Order: sequence, then C-alpha cells, then structure tokens
Amino acid sequence: MARWDKDKARAWWADQPWICGFNFLPSTAVNFIEMWHPDSFDAATIEKELGWAAELGFNALRVNLHYLVWKHDRAGLIRRLDWLMGVAEGLGLRTVPCLFDDCGFGGFEPAYAPQPDPVPGVHNSRAVACPGRAALLEGAERAGWEAYVRDILRRFGRDPRVLFWDLYNEPGNRMVFEATGSRLYEPDFTQASRDLMLAAFDWCRDEAPDQPATVGAWTTPPPGSTDAPYQTEIDQLALAHSDIVTFHAYWDSAHVRRFIDHLSEQDRPMICTEWMARPVGSRIADQLDLFQQAKVGCFQWGLVRGRTQTHLPWPADLVAAHGGTADRSVWFHDLLDESGRAYDATETAKLRQALSPGQTA
Repeated sequence: MARWDKDKARAWWADQPWICGFNFLPSTAVNFIEMWHPDSFDAATIEKELGWAAELGFNALRVNLHYLVWKHDRAGLIRRLDWLMGVAEGLGLRTVPCLFDDCGFGGFEPAYAPQPDPVPGVHNSRAVACPGRAALLEGAERAGWEAYVRDILRRFGRDPRVLFWDLYNEPGNRMVFEATGSRLYEPDFTQASRDLMLAAFDWCRDEAPDQPATVGAWTTPPPGSTDAPYQTEIDQLALAHSDIVTFHAYWDSAHVRRFIDHLSEQDRPMICTEWMARPVGSRIADQLDLFQQAKVGCFQWGLVRGRTQTHLPWPADLVAAHGGTADRSVWFHDLLDESGRAYDATETAKLRQALSPGQTA
C-alpha cells in the first residue's frame, strides 16, 4: 500500500468533524510506562478524567503506547488499550495511538519496572523514550519493534475508534530537562530515529490500516528567523510520507499562522498534534479560534495536572527560545486540577462554546 493520495486524504477529512482534542496521561502516571503497566494502570482515574474531557466537548485524544509494555505483557497492553478506547468511544472521543517517541526528557533509559516519583520542580522529569535512545543506537531489537507495530496495527487497523495513527513522536529529539532549570542534549541518535521512522511507515503500509498514518513535523525556527519552518531532514521526510499533515506548534499566534500557511502548500488535511503552552503565547484564548477558522485540527498538551508536572515550565532557556519567560506562577500546560476544577474558567468556557453542538469549523 502506498501513501494515500490527496483525494483520499481529503475525502477522509470531509467525513470528520472539526477535530479538537488533547494529549492524555492520567494524573496518576509519571510517564507512559506507568500508565500502561499492569501494576499501575489506573482505570478509575482514566475513566474519570476522560469524562471530564467529554464534558468540555473534546472529541479526540492522543496517547502514547510503549514497546516495553508490549514486549513484556502483549495481551495486557492490547486489552487495556481496547478498554480505554471503549471508554473513550462511549464518551464521544476517538483515539490517536502513538507508537514510538524520542522524548526522554528524564535522561534515563526506559525500564519495565515500577517508575520513580517525579523530580520535585521539574517539568516531565520522568519522561522516557520509546523504544529508548540507547536502544535506538544499538538497534538490536529491530525485529521486536517491527512485530510491535504490525501487531498493534493488525489488531486495531480496522477499528473505527482509532482516528489516525501517529507512528513516531518527535523523532530525533535529544533534550534532557535538568533540575537546574536548563536543557542538555544527549549524543546524536538522529540517523537511527530517521531509519526507524521510515521503517515504521513501511510496516504500516504493509498492514494497510483503514486509518491514515502520520508523523508530525516538530522542529521550528526561533522568532525572527527568515528560514522556512520544518526544514530538517526528518521533518521533510515525515511530511513526504504522511497521509495527513501533522505538526507541533508551541508558539504565539503570529508564528502559528505562518506555519499553517507554509504547510497548506502540502494540500492535505492539517492537524496540530501538540500546542498550548501559556508562557510562550500558545493560548486557548486566541489560538483555538485560529485553528477552528483555518479548519486545522488541534490536540493541546495535557488535561489534568499530575505526576508529569507539565503545569511547571520547560527549562528557562527553552522557554526563552520560544519567546517567553519561565514564570512558575502560570501553569505551562494542563487544564484541570486533580479535582476537575479548571485552572482558568475562561479557557474551559471557550472550549465548551467552540465545541458545542452546531458549531463548525
């Protein structure tokens, strides 16, 4: 099976409502291993928090899986994913599974074991990559990665509860978030990420799911740059292989408009799979309207404040590079506290209004 042609992609898009969703980790999980591990899978919290999302009007969620959970507990992972998608469907939410991810911001390799508590004061301090940065460079488990992708796609590739497949989150992201409030970079594994991303597209094409497949373009130039966005090799390959265009945009509205204009040249459906970071100007107050009016789907980062601590800012130098200030008095991501109360009631009111029945893009 080849990449979808533009007519097929546009026909799929015409059958969808305006997609407005969120990236999901339950508040009781420090990372995706803890979320999916049989000893810490928190069904009660997941069901409660997805219910809160449905009350706001969201119609989709994006969630990462993890290869190590599949490797050690294949049947359990498939059963838990099936259950989650069933709960989501009952609440009017479609699911976007993400299979690989290079965002190992915690700086340690993933382990199929009880996960450590968060580092106090550090954003996403226990985030682990999938399959893992060291594993990528070693490459010894490539056959396992292929079996993982094919297995998940065979099980759910005809399932209407799946909205689309996000094969790889931020391939080549080397950042580590330090307790000192700065960011470091691990040794370059970009070539290994590129190779796994392209292989994942090949495996997906072989399995021919009903749903479109994508990898998001995620690197962007700093404010004031005259360079065109998304010019890294990985981003260009991701765009060239994806059935639909997906991208990340933690920037102010002026920059996001520029990204949308640039990506519209692809002439395919567009969805921003990560956005909403208040201190860098990525805010619901104005960008929700921008996405809706441009007919661009969107998935904001975070739902409920919790063990990921993503309400805390990125490292100060990364925030500054995005034109903001690491102000700890302002939540960076997330909408609700652990009781379901809104951080900013004007945001949740705007979501309800934009997503109320009868509203269209």
